[in-house]
Amino acid sequence: MNTAEAIARMDWPSVGRQLDQEGHAIVTGLLSERQVRDLAALCGQASVDHEVSRAPAQPGHGDLFCFSRELPPLMADLRARLYQHLAPIANRWSDALGASHGYPDTLDAFLAQNREAGQTRLQSSMSRLREGDYQPLHQRNEGERVFPLQLVGLLSEPGRDFTGGEFVMTEQRPRMQSRPMVLPLHKADMAVIAVAQRPHKGAKGYYRVNLRHAISRVRSGQRIGLELLMPRPMPRRLPASPGLRPEGRDWSPRAGDPLALASLRSTGQPSGVARPW
Repeated sequence: MNTAEAIARMDWPSVGRQLDQEGHAIVTGLLSERQVRDLAALCGQASVDHEVSRAPAQPGHGDLFCFSRELPPLMADLRARLYQHLAPIANRWSDALGASHGYPDTLDAFLAQNREAGQTRLQSSMSRLREGDYQPLHQRNEGERVFPLQLVGLLSEPGRDFTGGEFVMTEQRPRMQSRPMVLPLHKADMAVIAVAQRPHKGAKGYYRVNLRHAISRVRSGQRIGLELLMPRPMPRRLPASPGLRPEGRDWSPRAGDPLALASLRSTGQPSGVARPW
């Protein structure tokens, strides 16, 4: 069964219910072993089909590969096919939260809206974490028309290729402590997750629940993962403050940069200052 058939046969009502209740839904069977190998090989390998820009320093450790021009064909196909099933969920969330905008039925229409608004950044990425590496809690919430759902995937096998490196989400409701959630991903598994917020129905109607996600410290081996996002607005540049480093740097590739693919190996400790992802 190919990827298109796997997506068409998914129990989308169940996926929608899980997203409504938890802010995430694990999906399996979308990628073959060969597709997993091909995607994992993109870490550190140039291609004429896409360009990967060097990401700025981020809190935490690891190699981050950011697609800046075009997605590899497999990732582009996944995004297009998943969008048509995720758009109704996104619109339901938008209505519940009283947002003034919705999302079109097709990815092409959504991309056209983004181009008209000057929003063409992909910001999908792949990560490579080795022993001692991790990704801190973060969310991708730049701008007002951010598509509220994204896809994350695991391209390595826990327990064989690496230990540790669990995918973790936290949920914060008003006047409540944060709720941690560990998603039990295996090789080739993917999960649809809330980008930053989801609606939750309380006694007085719907309110916003804030979510973030992270990857715990890798104890051994090498973990390769991906994040597949819809194009989104340009992140705001935050003004520099005394005692703080300027944040919100541009992820665009430098003009004339001869590198088709570059990675960043960050060795600094988390600064504790929120940065746009």
